[in-house]
Amino acid sequence: MTYLRKALVALALLVVLALALVWFLPARWALPWIEPQLHGLHLQQVHGSVWNGEAGDVLGADGRRLGRLHWQLSRRALFGQLQLQLAFDGPQMTFSGMLRRAPDGRIEADGWHLHADLAALDMPLAPAWGRPLGELDLDVEHALLQGSWPLQLQAQGQWHHAAVRTDDGELALGELQGQAQAQGGVVHAQWHDHGDGPLQVRGEAQLSPLGYRLDNTLRARHGDPALRRWLARLGPVAPDGSVHVRQSGGLAGTPTSTHQGDTPP
Repeated sequence: MTYLRKALVALALLVVLALALVWFLPARWALPWIEPQLHGLHLQQVHGSVWNGEAGDVLGADGRRLGRLHWQLSRRALFGQLQLQLAFDGPQMTFSGMLRRAPDGRIEADGWHLHADLAALDMPLAPAWGRPLGELDLDVEHALLQGSWPLQLQAQGQWHHAAVRTDDGELALGELQGQAQAQGGVVHAQWHDHGDGPLQVRGEAQLSPLGYRLDNTLRARHGDPALRRWLARLGPVAPDGSVHVRQSGGLAGTPTSTHQGDTPP
């Protein structure tokens, strides 16, 4: 009986020590399990715990420094209730927001804000569109994700000092803004210019896992020759100087093509 009592006490102490270790687990101890899930990213100068910590340097797969990451993970994750607050600060991009797992296993995202310097990012667009420049601000008030697809979405964004770099040089487009909503896994997006910039823009898109449809009308507002040449590379020019870009594909619509088969930004 004495031996059994001692064994139970020892087991209880081990359980308490294990729980204490998990409760205060240093983040750097968990790196061997975390980094393989980061798709090539590496965390350095890691401080704090798994629950409230910071990586002073986040490195890309090529070793380039991307920025600093801070996280807060609720200890309810031990009981399957994931709630994670992230804040990333880098020279090219900053973002912050909250993620949590819904009871049905889907992921909810709330209060996300992203700011990106498009000139510093590698944006793979078709050559006819050029390389985007300017600053992008994106706010996601709420999103419900299944896998990586939004079943629900409420978001809006602004492209400040919008421009593209083409063979004709840098072309200013003005200030653009848009919003997107999703219900039942179907995303509706609309965008337009502010009304007085060099490029008149009016567009909308519908996307779902089954396909997409896009309708975009562009026109040089002040007759800039370089801007008009750029538009002519995107599609046929109407008598009023506008270019109407329409695309669709997938099972949700009949695939169509635009001039030179380019993909819109």
